[in-house]
Formats: sequence, structure tokens, C-alpha cells
Amino acid sequence: QVQLVESGGGLVQPGGSLRLSCAASGSFVAISNMGWYRQLPGKGREWVASATHAGTPTYADSVKGRFTISRDNAKNTVYLQMDSLKPEDTAVYYCHANIKILTFDSFWGQGTQVTVSS
Repeated sequence: QVQLVESGGGLVQPGGSLRLSCAASGSFVAISNMGWYRQLPGKGREWVASATHAGTPTYADSVKGRFTISRDNAKNTVYLQMDSLKPEDTAVYYCHANIKILTFDSFWGQGTQVTVSS
């Protein structure tokens, strides 16, 4: 059974930093894109950042220049370094990955809460 397990959320003051991690485990053949989404209070889930298998990143405009996505393919892990955090970044952050068992399918982590508040 394939799982995505996130860690690293928490409470941070405005201007602070957090680093999220997401590790894929289980039996699978390959992972293509990995990324992060977030769900703000009372709103739908929105895309934050993605990285291809080669590590090429793309970002939502709202986080560009403040967040950095990276991945370690040897560890099947994707990271999200979040700097200059703002209160409007408060959300539940979800890891996403396209993982091949027989075919490529979409997998989600359980979510980790990030709260930016003084």
C-alpha cells in the first residue's frame, strides 16, 4: 500500500520559516511529479508548488520568491521550504504525488497544519 506521510507543520510567527517534508512509502515502480497543495480556512484546495522527477520547480504566484520546493529521489521525499511566512499562508498543507504501481495514479498525504500568527 502506497502512502505519503507529511511532517514539519506547526505554529510560526509572521516572517518566520518552516520546512515541510513528505515521504512516499510502499511498493511502487516510479514517482513522476511531486508537489504541495493547501486548503485555507473556509476555501477549496489550491496548488502551491510542484517539482518534476528531474527537480524542475513551478510555483503559484502567491508563494513565488518565498517558498522553495525540492526533492530527494533516493529517499522518495519532497520538501517545501517556506520563508517570509504571512498570516494568509495559514492552511492545511497536503503533499501530492503521481506514483506508478501498474499505471500512474494520484496520491495524497493526510495533511499538516501550518499556522502563521503572532
